[in-house]
Amino acid sequence: MNVIETYQRIYHKDPEFTYFTPYRICPLGAHSDHQFGRITGIAIDKGIRIAYSTKTNGVVELASLQFDKRAQWHIQQVPEHKVGDWADYLRGVTLVLKEKYPLHVGMSAVIGGELPIGGLSSSAAISLTFAQCLCRLNNIQLSDGELIRVALEAENNYVGVSCGKMDMSCEVFCRKDHLLFLDTLDDSYELIPNNPNMKPFELAVFFSGLEHSLAGSAFNMRVDECRSAGYALLAYAGLPYGKFKDTYLRNIPREVFEQYKDRLPENWCKRATHWYTEYDRVTRGAEAWRNGDIEAFGQLSFESGHSSIYSWETGSPELKKMYEILCDTKGVYGGRFSGAGFKGCCVALIDPAYHEDIMAKMEREYKAAFPELADRYMATTCRSVDGIGRGDAL
Repeated sequence: MNVIETYQRIYHKDPEFTYFTPYRICPLGAHSDHQFGRITGIAIDKGIRIAYSTKTNGVVELASLQFDKRAQWHIQQVPEHKVGDWADYLRGVTLVLKEKYPLHVGMSAVIGGELPIGGLSSSAAISLTFAQCLCRLNNIQLSDGELIRVALEAENNYVGVSCGKMDMSCEVFCRKDHLLFLDTLDDSYELIPNNPNMKPFELAVFFSGLEHSLAGSAFNMRVDECRSAGYALLAYAGLPYGKFKDTYLRNIPREVFEQYKDRLPENWCKRATHWYTEYDRVTRGAEAWRNGDIEAFGQLSFESGHSSIYSWETGSPELKKMYEILCDTKGVYGGRFSGAGFKGCCVALIDPAYHEDIMAKMEREYKAAFPELADRYMATTCRSVDGIGRGDAL
Protein backbone atom coordinates (compact mmCIF):
# COMPACT_ATOMS: atom_id res chain seq x y z
CA MET A 1 0.00 0.00 0.00
CA ASN A 2 1.42 3.40 -0.98
CA VAL A 3 1.25 6.69 0.90
CA ILE A 4 -1.89 7.92 -0.89
CA GLU A 5 -3.83 4.71 -0.27
CA THR A 6 -2.74 4.65 3.36
CA TYR A 7 -3.75 8.27 3.81
CA GLN A 8 -7.16 7.52 2.34
CA ARG A 9 -7.59 4.53 4.65
CA ILE A 10 -6.66 6.52 7.78
CA TYR A 11 -8.44 9.80 7.06
CA HIS A 12 -11.24 8.68 4.71
CA LYS A 13 -10.41 11.39 2.20
CA ASP A 14 -7.82 12.21 -0.43
CA PRO A 15 -4.67 14.07 0.63
CA GLU A 16 -4.39 17.64 -0.61
CA PHE A 17 -0.76 17.30 -1.71
CA THR A 18 2.00 14.83 -2.45
CA TYR A 19 5.75 15.30 -2.52
CA PHE A 20 8.84 13.31 -3.47
CA THR A 21 12.46 13.64 -2.36
CA PRO A 22 15.07 11.37 -3.97
CA TYR A 23 17.67 9.37 -2.15
CA ARG A 24 21.26 9.87 -3.24
CA ILE A 25 24.34 7.79 -3.88
CA CYS A 26 27.82 9.18 -3.26
CA PRO A 27 30.36 7.29 -5.39
CA LEU A 28 33.24 9.40 -3.99
CA GLY A 29 33.52 11.68 -0.99
CA ALA A 30 32.89 9.27 1.89
CA HIS A 31 33.27 10.58 5.45
CA SER A 32 34.43 13.94 4.19
CA ASP A 33 31.74 16.61 4.42
CA HIS A 34 31.89 17.08 8.19
CA GLN A 35 35.46 18.38 7.69
CA PHE A 36 34.39 20.55 4.72
CA GLY A 37 35.69 18.19 2.06
CA ARG A 38 34.57 17.74 -1.52
CA ILE A 39 31.97 15.17 -2.52
CA THR A 40 30.25 13.68 -5.54
CA GLY A 41 26.63 12.71 -5.72
CA ILE A 42 23.81 11.40 -7.91
CA ALA A 43 20.13 11.62 -6.98
CA ILE A 44 18.21 8.42 -7.77
CA ASP A 45 14.64 7.59 -8.70
CA LYS A 46 13.89 6.01 -5.32
CA GLY A 47 13.23 8.10 -2.25
CA ILE A 48 10.77 9.44 0.31
CA ARG A 49 7.15 10.05 -0.64
CA ILE A 50 4.57 11.89 1.42
CA ALA A 51 0.82 12.44 1.14
CA TYR A 52 -0.41 15.29 3.32
CA SER A 53 -3.12 17.82 4.10
CA THR A 54 -3.55 21.00 6.11
CA LYS A 55 -4.43 20.96 9.81
CA THR A 56 -5.40 24.49 10.76
CA ASN A 57 -5.20 23.75 14.50
CA GLY A 58 -1.39 23.55 14.31
CA VAL A 59 -1.13 19.86 15.09
CA VAL A 60 1.36 17.69 13.20
CA GLU A 61 0.09 14.15 12.86
CA LEU A 62 2.35 11.64 11.07
CA ALA A 63 2.14 8.00 10.09
CA SER A 64 4.92 5.99 8.44
CA LEU A 65 4.79 3.00 6.11
CA GLN A 66 7.98 1.70 7.72
CA PHE A 67 7.19 2.17 11.42
CA ASP A 68 4.10 1.20 13.42
CA LYS A 69 4.17 4.07 15.90
CA ARG A 70 2.48 7.28 14.84
CA ALA A 71 3.84 10.66 15.92
CA GLN A 72 2.02 13.81 16.97
CA TRP A 73 2.92 17.25 18.32
CA HIS A 74 1.80 20.85 18.09
CA ILE A 75 3.98 23.22 16.09
CA GLN A 76 4.19 25.54 19.11
CA GLN A 77 4.85 22.75 21.64
CA VAL A 78 7.63 20.59 20.22
CA PRO A 79 9.53 18.49 22.80
CA GLU A 80 12.82 20.21 23.60
CA HIS A 81 14.71 16.92 23.53
CA LYS A 82 14.46 14.02 21.12
CA VAL A 83 11.91 11.35 21.91
CA GLY A 84 13.88 8.47 20.42
CA ASP A 85 11.71 7.43 17.49
CA TRP A 86 11.70 7.83 13.72
CA ALA A 87 10.01 11.25 13.88
CA ASP A 88 12.80 12.99 15.82
CA TYR A 89 14.23 14.35 12.59
CA LEU A 90 10.89 16.03 11.88
CA ARG A 91 10.47 17.40 15.39
CA GLY A 92 13.93 18.88 14.94
CA VAL A 93 12.92 20.47 11.64
CA THR A 94 9.83 21.97 13.28
CA LEU A 95 11.94 23.53 16.03
CA VAL A 96 14.48 24.97 13.61
CA LEU A 97 11.77 26.48 11.43
CA LYS A 98 9.85 27.82 14.43
CA GLU A 99 12.91 29.71 15.63
CA LYS A 100 13.16 31.59 12.33
CA TYR A 101 9.66 31.78 10.87
CA PRO A 102 6.06 32.06 12.10
CA LEU A 103 4.32 28.69 12.00
CA HIS A 104 0.55 28.52 12.25
CA VAL A 105 -0.54 25.48 10.24
CA GLY A 106 0.18 21.82 10.96
CA MET A 107 -0.48 18.77 8.83
CA SER A 108 -1.78 15.24 8.69
CA ALA A 109 0.56 13.06 6.67
CA VAL A 110 1.66 9.60 5.67
CA ILE A 111 5.35 9.15 4.84
CA GLY A 112 7.03 6.20 3.16
CA GLY A 113 10.46 5.21 1.88
CA GLU A 114 10.84 3.12 -1.25
CA LEU A 115 13.96 1.18 -0.23
CA PRO A 116 15.30 -0.29 3.03
CA ILE A 117 16.78 2.19 5.50
CA GLY A 118 20.54 2.55 5.55
CA GLY A 119 23.13 4.18 3.35
CA LEU A 120 21.08 6.22 0.89
CA SER A 121 20.42 9.33 3.03
CA SER A 122 16.89 8.46 4.15
CA SER A 123 17.20 10.70 7.22
CA ALA A 124 18.13 13.72 5.11
CA ALA A 125 15.42 12.92 2.57
CA ILE A 126 12.68 12.71 5.18
CA SER A 127 13.86 15.94 6.82
CA LEU A 128 13.90 17.83 3.52
CA THR A 129 10.51 16.42 2.56
CA PHE A 130 8.90 17.48 5.81
CA ALA A 131 10.55 20.91 5.75
CA GLN A 132 9.31 21.61 2.24
CA CYS A 133 5.77 20.52 3.06
CA LEU A 134 5.53 22.43 6.34
CA CYS A 135 6.86 25.53 4.60
CA ARG A 136 4.35 25.17 1.79
CA LEU A 137 1.45 25.04 4.24
CA ASN A 138 2.77 28.08 6.14
CA ASN A 139 3.61 30.16 3.04
CA ILE A 140 7.35 30.13 3.77
CA GLN A 141 9.81 30.32 0.88
CA LEU A 142 13.25 28.86 1.58
CA SER A 143 16.27 29.17 -0.68
CA ASP A 144 18.18 25.98 -1.46
CA GLY A 145 20.83 26.94 1.06
CA GLU A 146 18.28 27.67 3.79
CA LEU A 147 16.53 24.36 3.17
CA ILE A 148 19.80 22.47 3.52
CA ARG A 149 20.66 24.35 6.71
CA VAL A 150 17.29 23.58 8.30
CA ALA A 151 17.69 19.84 7.72
CA LEU A 152 21.33 19.91 8.84
CA GLU A 153 20.61 21.80 12.06
CA ALA A 154 17.83 19.39 12.93
CA GLU A 155 20.11 16.38 12.48
CA ASN A 156 23.12 17.93 14.24
CA ASN A 157 21.48 19.73 17.12
CA TYR A 158 18.26 17.81 17.81
CA VAL A 159 18.92 14.23 16.74
CA GLY A 160 22.60 14.45 17.71
CA VAL A 161 24.37 13.18 14.60
CA SER A 162 27.62 15.01 13.73
CA CYS A 163 27.06 14.73 9.99
CA GLY A 164 27.88 17.26 7.32
CA LYS A 165 25.67 18.56 4.55
CA MET A 166 26.52 16.08 1.81
CA ASP A 167 23.22 14.21 1.86
CA MET A 168 21.01 17.28 1.91
CA SER A 169 23.10 19.00 -0.77
CA CYS A 170 22.91 16.04 -3.12
CA GLU A 171 19.16 15.78 -2.73
CA VAL A 172 18.73 19.47 -3.51
CA PHE A 173 21.39 20.23 -6.15
CA CYS A 174 21.63 17.02 -8.21
CA ARG A 175 20.28 16.90 -11.74
CA LYS A 176 19.41 14.01 -14.02
CA ASP A 177 22.31 12.58 -16.06
CA HIS A 178 24.87 14.69 -14.20
CA LEU A 179 27.41 14.10 -11.47
CA LEU A 180 27.31 16.66 -8.67
CA PHE A 181 30.81 17.84 -7.72
CA LEU A 182 30.36 19.91 -4.56
CA ASP A 183 32.76 21.74 -2.26
CA THR A 184 31.12 21.68 1.17
CA LEU A 185 33.37 24.48 2.39
CA ASP A 186 31.60 27.19 0.39
CA ASP A 187 28.78 25.20 -1.33
CA SER A 188 30.22 25.93 -4.76
CA TYR A 189 29.39 23.11 -7.13
CA GLU A 190 29.56 21.88 -10.68
CA LEU A 191 27.05 19.65 -12.43
CA ILE A 192 29.19 17.52 -14.73
CA PRO A 193 27.11 16.01 -17.55
CA ASN A 194 27.50 12.39 -18.49
CA ASN A 195 30.07 12.39 -21.27
CA PRO A 196 28.57 11.03 -24.53
CA ASN A 197 31.74 8.98 -25.00
CA MET A 198 31.40 7.31 -21.60
CA LYS A 199 30.87 3.56 -21.63
CA PRO A 200 27.33 2.46 -20.68
CA PHE A 201 26.73 2.08 -16.95
CA GLU A 202 24.01 1.37 -14.43
CA LEU A 203 23.69 2.43 -10.81
CA ALA A 204 23.30 -0.64 -8.62
CA VAL A 205 22.44 -0.81 -4.93
CA PHE A 206 22.89 -3.91 -2.76
CA PHE A 207 21.22 -4.04 0.67
CA SER A 208 22.80 -6.13 3.37
CA GLY A 209 19.55 -6.74 5.23
CA LEU A 210 20.76 -4.71 8.20
CA GLU A 211 19.39 -1.27 9.01
CA HIS A 212 21.09 1.34 11.17
CA SER A 213 20.89 4.60 13.06
CA LEU A 214 23.84 6.96 12.83
CA ALA A 215 23.22 8.35 16.29
CA GLY A 216 23.51 4.85 17.74
CA SER A 217 26.69 3.98 15.88
CA ALA A 218 30.34 4.96 16.14
CA PHE A 219 29.78 7.68 13.56
CA ASN A 220 30.16 10.57 15.98
CA MET A 221 33.34 9.04 17.42
CA ARG A 222 34.95 8.94 13.98
CA VAL A 223 34.17 12.61 13.49
CA ASP A 224 35.69 13.48 16.85
CA GLU A 225 38.84 11.49 16.03
CA CYS A 226 39.17 13.38 12.76
CA ARG A 227 38.78 16.71 14.52
CA SER A 228 41.24 15.64 17.24
CA ALA A 229 43.83 14.93 14.57
CA GLY A 230 43.35 18.41 13.18
CA TYR A 231 43.62 20.06 16.58
CA ALA A 232 46.86 18.20 17.33
CA LEU A 233 48.32 19.04 13.91
CA LEU A 234 47.74 22.74 14.50
CA ALA A 235 49.51 22.50 17.86
CA TYR A 236 52.48 20.55 16.48
CA ALA A 237 52.89 23.05 13.65
CA GLY A 238 52.65 26.05 15.94
CA LEU A 239 49.61 27.33 14.07
CA PRO A 240 46.78 29.28 15.70
CA TYR A 241 43.91 27.22 17.00
CA GLY A 242 40.67 28.10 18.69
CA LYS A 243 37.84 25.96 19.97
CA PHE A 244 37.96 22.23 19.34
CA LYS A 245 34.52 22.21 17.75
CA ASP A 246 35.67 24.76 15.18
CA THR A 247 38.64 22.67 14.00
CA TYR A 248 38.41 21.23 10.47
CA LEU A 249 41.00 19.34 8.44
CA ARG A 250 40.07 21.42 5.42
CA ASN A 251 41.78 24.38 7.08
CA ILE A 252 45.04 22.46 7.62
CA PRO A 253 47.35 22.07 4.59
CA ARG A 254 48.20 18.56 3.46
CA GLU A 255 51.90 19.26 3.94
CA VAL A 256 51.30 19.94 7.65
CA PHE A 257 49.65 16.54 7.97
CA GLU A 258 52.50 14.82 6.12
CA GLN A 259 55.08 16.52 8.33
CA TYR A 260 53.49 15.65 11.67
CA LYS A 261 51.31 12.60 11.02
CA ASP A 262 53.75 10.20 12.70
CA ARG A 263 53.23 12.07 15.98
CA LEU A 264 49.48 11.48 15.97
CA PRO A 265 47.83 8.61 17.84
CA GLU A 266 47.29 5.74 15.42
CA ASN A 267 43.51 6.10 15.12
CA TRP A 268 43.69 9.87 14.62
CA CYS A 269 46.29 9.39 11.91
CA LYS A 270 44.12 6.83 10.13
CA ARG A 271 41.08 9.11 10.11
CA ALA A 272 43.07 12.03 8.76
CA THR A 273 44.74 9.78 6.17
CA HIS A 274 41.34 8.82 4.88
CA TRP A 275 40.15 12.42 4.74
CA TYR A 276 43.16 13.79 2.83
CA THR A 277 43.29 10.89 0.38
CA GLU A 278 39.52 11.04 -0.18
CA TYR A 279 39.79 14.74 -0.96
CA ASP A 280 42.31 13.84 -3.64
CA ARG A 281 40.18 10.98 -4.98
CA VAL A 282 37.14 13.24 -5.37
CA THR A 283 39.14 15.81 -7.31
CA ARG A 284 40.56 13.15 -9.64
CA GLY A 285 37.17 11.48 -9.91
CA ALA A 286 35.47 14.66 -11.10
CA GLU A 287 38.06 14.99 -13.83
CA ALA A 288 37.61 11.34 -14.85
CA TRP A 289 33.83 11.84 -15.12
CA ARG A 290 34.35 15.01 -17.12
CA ASN A 291 36.56 13.04 -19.53
CA GLY A 292 34.08 10.16 -19.77
CA ASP A 293 36.45 7.66 -18.15
CA ILE A 294 34.02 5.53 -16.15
CA GLU A 295 36.69 2.90 -15.52
CA ALA A 296 39.07 5.38 -13.86
CA PHE A 297 36.19 6.83 -11.86
CA GLY A 298 35.12 3.35 -10.78
CA GLN A 299 38.62 2.43 -9.67
CA LEU A 300 38.70 5.51 -7.46
CA SER A 301 35.40 4.41 -5.92
CA PHE A 302 36.95 1.02 -5.14
CA GLU A 303 39.89 2.83 -3.52
CA SER A 304 37.46 4.90 -1.48
CA GLY A 305 35.88 1.70 -0.22
CA HIS A 306 39.28 0.29 0.75
CA SER A 307 40.17 3.46 2.64
CA SER A 308 36.82 3.43 4.43
CA ILE A 309 37.59 -0.07 5.70
CA TYR A 310 41.25 0.30 6.62
CA SER A 311 41.72 4.01 7.42
CA TRP A 312 38.29 5.17 8.50
CA GLU A 313 37.74 1.69 9.96
CA THR A 314 34.06 1.24 9.33
CA GLY A 315 32.27 -1.58 7.63
CA SER A 316 30.32 -4.39 9.22
CA PRO A 317 31.30 -7.94 8.21
CA GLU A 318 28.29 -7.95 5.90
CA LEU A 319 29.26 -4.78 4.05
CA LYS A 320 32.90 -5.81 3.83
CA LYS A 321 31.80 -9.07 2.23
CA MET A 322 29.69 -7.19 -0.31
CA TYR A 323 32.61 -4.93 -1.11
CA GLU A 324 34.91 -7.93 -1.59
CA ILE A 325 32.43 -9.55 -3.97
CA LEU A 326 32.12 -6.35 -5.99
CA CYS A 327 35.91 -6.09 -6.28
CA ASP A 328 36.05 -9.64 -7.61
CA THR A 329 33.18 -9.44 -10.10
CA LYS A 330 33.59 -8.86 -13.83
CA GLY A 331 31.63 -5.91 -15.16
CA VAL A 332 31.74 -3.83 -11.96
CA TYR A 333 33.51 -0.55 -12.69
CA GLY A 334 33.68 0.39 -9.01
CA GLY A 335 31.80 0.60 -5.77
CA ARG A 336 31.87 0.94 -2.00
CA PHE A 337 29.55 0.74 0.96
CA SER A 338 27.37 3.76 1.47
CA GLY A 339 26.48 5.89 4.47
CA ALA A 340 28.15 5.47 7.84
CA GLY A 341 29.39 2.02 6.85
CA PHE A 342 28.24 0.11 9.92
CA LYS A 343 25.17 -1.43 8.31
CA GLY A 344 23.12 -0.52 5.25
CA CYS A 345 24.13 -1.04 1.63
CA CYS A 346 26.80 -1.00 -1.06
CA VAL A 347 26.54 1.08 -4.23
CA ALA A 348 28.25 0.27 -7.50
CA LEU A 349 28.67 1.42 -11.09
CA ILE A 350 28.21 -1.60 -13.34
CA ASP A 351 28.39 -2.47 -17.02
CA PRO A 352 24.82 -3.25 -18.20
CA ALA A 353 26.17 -6.07 -20.36
CA TYR A 354 27.04 -7.96 -17.17
CA HIS A 355 23.93 -7.04 -15.20
CA GLU A 356 22.48 -10.54 -14.81
CA ASP A 357 25.83 -12.12 -13.95
CA ILE A 358 26.63 -9.45 -11.36
CA MET A 359 23.25 -9.72 -9.66
CA ALA A 360 23.38 -13.51 -9.57
CA LYS A 361 26.95 -13.64 -8.24
CA MET A 362 26.32 -11.11 -5.50
CA GLU A 363 23.15 -12.84 -4.34
CA ARG A 364 24.71 -16.30 -4.41
CA GLU A 365 27.90 -15.43 -2.59
CA TYR A 366 26.40 -13.01 -0.08
CA LYS A 367 23.61 -15.37 0.94
CA ALA A 368 26.11 -18.20 1.28
CA ALA A 369 28.17 -16.05 3.67
CA PHE A 370 25.17 -14.74 5.65
CA PRO A 371 22.27 -17.21 5.28
CA GLU A 372 20.47 -15.65 8.25
CA LEU A 373 19.99 -12.48 6.15
CA ALA A 374 18.88 -14.25 2.98
CA ASP A 375 15.25 -13.16 3.34
CA ARG A 376 16.18 -9.51 3.89
CA TYR A 377 18.88 -9.11 1.24
CA MET A 378 17.86 -7.25 -1.89
CA ALA A 379 19.43 -5.61 -4.91
CA THR A 380 18.16 -3.08 -7.40
CA THR A 381 19.28 -0.71 -10.12
CA CYS A 382 18.35 2.97 -10.23
CA ARG A 383 18.23 5.88 -12.65
CA SER A 384 19.51 9.37 -11.97
CA VAL A 385 16.89 12.08 -11.47
CA ASP A 386 16.65 15.75 -10.60
CA GLY A 387 16.94 16.73 -6.97
CA ILE A 388 14.13 17.86 -4.71
CA GLY A 389 11.09 19.66 -6.06
CA ARG A 390 8.87 17.14 -7.84
CA GLY A 391 5.84 17.74 -5.63
CA ASP A 392 2.37 18.11 -7.10
CA ALA A 393 -1.09 19.04 -5.90
CA LEU A 394 -3.58 16.21 -6.31
